[in-house]
Amino acid sequence: MASAKMLKLPEVLEEIGMSRAAFYRLRAHGKAPKLIKLPNGQLRCRRSDLDAWIARYETTQTA
Repeated sequence: MASAKMLKLPEVLEEIGMSRAAFYRLRAHGKAPKLIKLPNGQLRCRRSDLDAWIARYETTQTA
């Protein structure tokens, strides 16, 4: 079975268009996507977790 796609924090920040500081503020309030801390201290985010987080904050636009 293939492992889930893991994104580096800079990739996540680029995709959502957010600064590192703003992201960490969200994280402090428990509102950021789930991150995984690797044994070497680096942070990763599963693609599926980021997609789910984005979907939660999407709004439906009506014409």
